[in-house]
Amino acid sequence: MGASGWEYYVPYQEDLDTALQELREQTFRVGDYFWAREGDGTPTEARRPRPSTEEEMWADEWQQHSGTHSILDVFRVQREDEEPEICAVQPVTGEEARRATGTDRLTRAHVPAIENLARERGYGRCAVLHGADGKPEEIYFWGWSGD
Repeated sequence: MGASGWEYYVPYQEDLDTALQELREQTFRVGDYFWAREGDGTPTEARRPRPSTEEEMWADEWQQHSGTHSILDVFRVQREDEEPEICAVQPVTGEEARRATGTDRLTRAHVPAIENLARERGYGRCAVLHGADGKPEEIYFWGWSGD
């Protein structure tokens, strides 16, 4: 299938990891992810209904191999000083933001300039986006995942 890009905008909250966990819960709840046991390429005898829990989903070997092609493939927000880790989200640093856009107060208008900061499959990034008043307004999560 190959890797898929994903992106989400959520209302701002100070705790980025809490925002990530809430987004992951919502994404699973509404079923906005690839489920490996359905679709045209899945043999009839291998098809299964969508799982009722994330634990059940990740227990499936097909799902482990293919991933969800969504925010569900990342599990935590790293600190800015940590080395990038697979299956994690790393915040855009002020230095990265300034290098890409000339400012560290990012807005939605800056998204095209920072999107290339998430280049490798299995990793995600996040950035706090500010409104016209200069106050934090949203968090942008994006990345690439899946097999």
